[in-house]
Amino acid sequence: MSEQLKIGISIGDVNGIGLEVIIKTLMEAEVYKYCTPIVYGHTKVASFHRKAADIHEFIFQVVPDASQAHYGKPNMINCWEEDVKIELGVANETGGKYALLSLQRATDDLVSGKIDALVTAPINKHNIQSEEFKFPGHTEFIQEKAGGQDALMFMISENFKVGVVTGHIPVKDIASHITVENIVSKLKLMNQSLKNDFWVEKPKIAVLGLNPHAGDNGLLGKEEQEIIIPAIEAAAEAGVFAFGPFPADGFFGNQAYAKFDAVLAMYHDQGLIPFKSMSFNSGVNFTAGLPVVRTSPDHGTGYDIAGKNLAVPASFREALFAAIHIVKSRREQAELTANTLAFSKMSRDRD
Repeated sequence: MSEQLKIGISIGDVNGIGLEVIIKTLMEAEVYKYCTPIVYGHTKVASFHRKAADIHEFIFQVVPDASQAHYGKPNMINCWEEDVKIELGVANETGGKYALLSLQRATDDLVSGKIDALVTAPINKHNIQSEEFKFPGHTEFIQEKAGGQDALMFMISENFKVGVVTGHIPVKDIASHITVENIVSKLKLMNQSLKNDFWVEKPKIAVLGLNPHAGDNGLLGKEEQEIIIPAIEAAAEAGVFAFGPFPADGFFGNQAYAKFDAVLAMYHDQGLIPFKSMSFNSGVNFTAGLPVVRTSPDHGTGYDIAGKNLAVPASFREALFAAIHIVKSRREQAELTANTLAFSKMSRDRD
């Protein structure tokens, strides 16, 4: 019991499907074999969603702090006291306000070590904006709170992993953010994550081009020749086995991604459209490169199906188990490294 992982869960937009997929996931007995879940929200809001989804005989155990979480039970930390007016399927300030309260409390506990990982339910990136949240999304918020210099949006599934150089920025700004430094940084983060979080001994990474046909030898753009290829060469000098740049359409069309451990796309839709086409309802968004572990499902708030008992919990379930897997992988890797150092020191002492 003392070694049971504590996994925090933020509820996302209270008018979306977050709590529905959370409750459906936590109804599975298998979850409690591997972790103690702690949801950051409020039991009254959870009860509203439970009833709306026609779910019976499910109760959260209210605890004041993560340290008092009940083993083998779904736990809830109430993050506010007032009643909340829930309007299912409506994007409004209320949804953003309480999504932020949940996320702040959960992230504080994550950074302080009270929980071992955080799984975030979907937020509305517009209505959560406030004086306390001026970020494009979860990734950037958690990166700042965790003190990370850089982070990688890493979409993962059983058969396909893709990260992006540029995340939540307008399309018109993409090219200006494609630099040698940014590409090399993302490649290093991806390479290190594959080794430490997924135990890939010698990762092979494919790099996509920015322009159609990967620039067609400069005819359709110079970024491949002037930026992406030099970045791949610089990454190789740092020990990263990266290949490309590949034209994105042909790369996915002929399933070349299957020959690599992961793919680095230049921008959001270039990577996420093929990923979601292949892995929707089973994919996971993982924030790689941070000292803390955060995952989320690969879908949004689902306003159109909120409260209709139509939300599929598969992706949230995958996000939960991915977080557990990554925490355990990092700890095992750290133990192996520590044992190797201890063995080396012992060997030198005997000489």
